[in-house]
Amino acid sequence: MRNLVIGGGIVVTMDSGRRVIEGGTVHLRDGRIAAITGPNEAITTTESAEIIDATGMLVLPGLIDAHAHAGHALVKTLGSDDSATWFNACRQIYTLGSDEEFWHADAALFALERIKAGVTTGVSMLGGGDSISRTDHPGVADAHFSAIKQAGTRAMLAVGANRPPFPWRFRNWDHGEDERDISFERQLEVSRRIAASWHGAENERLSVALTYPVSRPDEPLPDGVTAELVTEHARQVRALSHELGLRFTQDGHREGSIAYAHDVQDLLGEDAFLSHSTNLTEADIAVLRETSASVVHNPSAVASIKGRCPVPELIDQGVTVAIGSDAPAPDRSGDMIRHMQQAMHYHRRHFRDDQILPPGKALEMVTIDAAKAIGMETEIGSLEAGKKADIVLLDLRKPHLVPANMPLHRAIYFANGADIDTTIVDGRILMRGRSVSSVDEGNVLDAADAAIAKALERTGLTSLLETRSGFWGQSRYD
Repeated sequence: MRNLVIGGGIVVTMDSGRRVIEGGTVHLRDGRIAAITGPNEAITTTESAEIIDATGMLVLPGLIDAHAHAGHALVKTLGSDDSATWFNACRQIYTLGSDEEFWHADAALFALERIKAGVTTGVSMLGGGDSISRTDHPGVADAHFSAIKQAGTRAMLAVGANRPPFPWRFRNWDHGEDERDISFERQLEVSRRIAASWHGAENERLSVALTYPVSRPDEPLPDGVTAELVTEHARQVRALSHELGLRFTQDGHREGSIAYAHDVQDLLGEDAFLSHSTNLTEADIAVLRETSASVVHNPSAVASIKGRCPVPELIDQGVTVAIGSDAPAPDRSGDMIRHMQQAMHYHRRHFRDDQILPPGKALEMVTIDAAKAIGMETEIGSLEAGKKADIVLLDLRKPHLVPANMPLHRAIYFANGADIDTTIVDGRILMRGRSVSSVDEGNVLDAADAAIAKALERTGLTSLLETRSGFWGQSRYD
């Protein structure tokens, strides 16, 4: 690994002083930040170091996506006008139509999207919705992580168990099995094996979290399933996370479910981060304060249409809030700059106040606050000596980002993921001048098309590729 010196840019440190250094220089050595120097200090280097001229660019910590889904990159265009159709397609493909090649192609495609959008760290649930975890066989996670390993991004994969009733039926195309009934115990065992193989791998660039579906006190349960059984399963997954020292995450909290997860199921703690968290009750917010659990706000998700995550109120209460893409999905991408902008407009519209959630706070929510939510704030999320060298360069010399004043302000309000020029993870250049070097882009795209075509054929869902009537339909309202 060559040492790097990034000079001439506007360095946005996101350190405790939130320093912004115009003409600053960032020195990288052995995959970490060795020093950050000011504009009046000469750029010095050794023969083994490469100098990157960042003139006209912002030098930022790598962006962090604290909640997304593995699998979705290949199904995001199916049934996009109808959520029910899309979720049904996800369930069929994930459980019965996908092989390890599918999960490898999906991870490679989303990693490529993230590299090109300056997202250096991403959390992904291994499956769809909040209820399908592909932990019937460790080969699925192996395929996912092998693609991430090649792409070079930093990743946390959340694995766990499905909702009862069990058994769940899966088809394993890679190991000579027909459809197979999978028990809760099998999913717990496979989750343990995945963690043993991948948590802390690649110089701690790859990690594993555990997850279990959200429960609500008033939810209807299938025949033969009791709230006591659900709670027992949830506690077993949580106990495994404690045993292995893994973060714990849940997808889809809303109105009363956070208090239930704490008071009844005993799941929360400062190592937990909870996505969506809409229409929260006072009891929910009190539990977040008490346990120091974090929240991941997904402002572009369907859940944020049906309910509201009270982000400004949570921040005022001292709760750590990150932003997640909840992507890829029919109506949203992995572009975290887009989601920052969406978050600001979302809450300003609610309060009718254009000063709510300022751009600096939005940037914190995809850098240092996101790092804290996923337990990595000592290593990433800001540009400081000793931290991992996860850095992106945003090109300000674009028509929509000129005139050249108030650079940080105009980047947050006007930029998009395509303005990222350079992406560096662990001191390794993954993209420079918009050209990705860690993977062959054409091969990634071709493999993605081939993998979803095979899955659609296996499940008989090829009709979903046709344009649906809802694309041109009139607006509907009740």
